[in-house]
Amino acid sequence: MDTIQIMVIIAGAFFLIFLFGFWLRRSGKPYHVVIFNLHKLIALAVLVFLAFTVYRQYQNTALILMESAAAAITGLLFVATIIAGGLISIDKPMPSAIKMIHKLFPFLTVLSAFFALYLLLVK
Repeated sequence: MDTIQIMVIIAGAFFLIFLFGFWLRRSGKPYHVVIFNLHKLIALAVLVFLAFTVYRQYQNTALILMESAAAAITGLLFVATIIAGGLISIDKPMPSAIKMIHKLFPFLTVLSAFFALYLLLVK
């Protein structure tokens, strides 16, 4: 796959994650099972795809510090977003900080992911 195809796939997947996330927020609890699971599975698939892309690039050439740091930050943001989403989905009330993290971190994750992909794929 070339760089443009990877960026389009990632952008489309992030769009779907956001779309299902907004849909879930508007529908309220209890969450619709199909939409909720699609939201989680697409997010997990994007995380795996990004990890595979980083791994494949690492196999081809050694990563410099900036590329490694951008990939690590993206991974951490992604995992934090997933954890916050999991906490929000349970029936117990969560602190507003958890809800704020799940509203803010997806945007930071997207920015970080595209920055990391730019560093990894465009040389």
